[in-house]
Amino acid sequence: MVARQVPFVIRLKYRTLAESEVDGLCLRIDPGSKGTGLALTDEKQETDAQGGSFTGRRGLVSVELRHRGEQIRLCMRQRAGYRRRRRSANRRYRAPRPDNRSRPAGWLPPSLRHRVDTTYAVASRLCRYAPVNEIHVESVAFDVHAMSVGRPLADVEYQRGTLAGIEARSYLRSRWENACAYCDATDVPLNIEHLTPRSRGGSDRISNLVLACVPCNRAKGSMPVEGFLADRPDRLAKILRQARTPLDDAAAMNATRWQLLERVRVLGRPVNPCSGAQTHWNRDAMGLGKTHTVDALCVGAMDHERGDAIVRLPDRVLVVRATGRGSYARTTPDRFGFPRLRRSRVKRHFGFATGDLVRAVVPLGKWAGVWTGRVSVRATGRHSLTATEGRIDVSHRNLRLLQRADGYGYAFRPEGARQHLGKPVEP
Repeated sequence: MVARQVPFVIRLKYRTLAESEVDGLCLRIDPGSKGTGLALTDEKQETDAQGGSFTGRRGLVSVELRHRGEQIRLCMRQRAGYRRRRRSANRRYRAPRPDNRSRPAGWLPPSLRHRVDTTYAVASRLCRYAPVNEIHVESVAFDVHAMSVGRPLADVEYQRGTLAGIEARSYLRSRWENACAYCDATDVPLNIEHLTPRSRGGSDRISNLVLACVPCNRAKGSMPVEGFLADRPDRLAKILRQARTPLDDAAAMNATRWQLLERVRVLGRPVNPCSGAQTHWNRDAMGLGKTHTVDALCVGAMDHERGDAIVRLPDRVLVVRATGRGSYARTTPDRFGFPRLRRSRVKRHFGFATGDLVRAVVPLGKWAGVWTGRVSVRATGRHSLTATEGRIDVSHRNLRLLQRADGYGYAFRPEGARQHLGKPVEP
């Protein structure tokens, strides 16, 4: 019988697990800040052309999980802005809580907790759908201090940051030679300007700050520097050369790696942490390109001297995009954060909820035919169906439920890292 439509899962009813001979599989996880790769693999003893024996790792299923941590972070920042606005307008609202309030053990910000929860949820489903015997997780720690400097550090250098012995404004004046970074104006008042605005996720890190005169500061506003200097590419290149790579992704990985390992152990399978260098070595030895799913396939030990190799890559990758289950908000705010409209408390209309996978059989009219896709419900019963051919309006009477919404969107893409320099890889 069909257990799920997406991903397609069947359940055999004519025999039990005890009556089956099923080889154990390995679940390999390559965590990331914006996306995580998961791969189900098995290993077989194979014989090469010279008659030698080696272990061939075959990729059976590849899943790319796309997180929405950045969206959650922006929503949290927007909510904080609404609260500050209501508080500053002297409206009735609770007092701000102290920043140094205590946190429970294992607490993570919502945007980081989401990464751990969604990775665990997808791994739990794969363990339920397949006979997984062990789990391999890549555990990587980034030296953000050395990354911010751009070179290896040693001894007391770890105790000294970029601003050791100097103030931020003095450092910026020295770095930009007391001139505006955008127009080279001198002998005018200079403001501290964010290259990536705070409203677009920029930080107060010193590499994200420049000096700007008042006219340039006002003209740029909340625009990113790439848009503001689009007509001056030479000036843009000069500024970006002095800016450094943001460390948000590295900090997110450092904060969640131990939490993810502890969470995955709840699944009851042996968990083997693996280093990122080992994954990189396996990928280079096999001559494969870098994607999250290929990295997941390369997680774990391989004896290259013995001839171990990856002999099969899945043709298609299941892309799982975290979409959430809607909003808890009961009102729609205006741009100042005050309630403007009341939202309906009912999310299910005529047996359907937004995000459900349905099949529509339209007997007559312009859209006559059979359509399959996600539905967006309306209280009138005239729902909107999004299919691969486009979006149509269809009555709830013509819909049949295939799968309830689970907070994820599903799609497929071809595996784009097929270049291989060693043993031939099966499709």
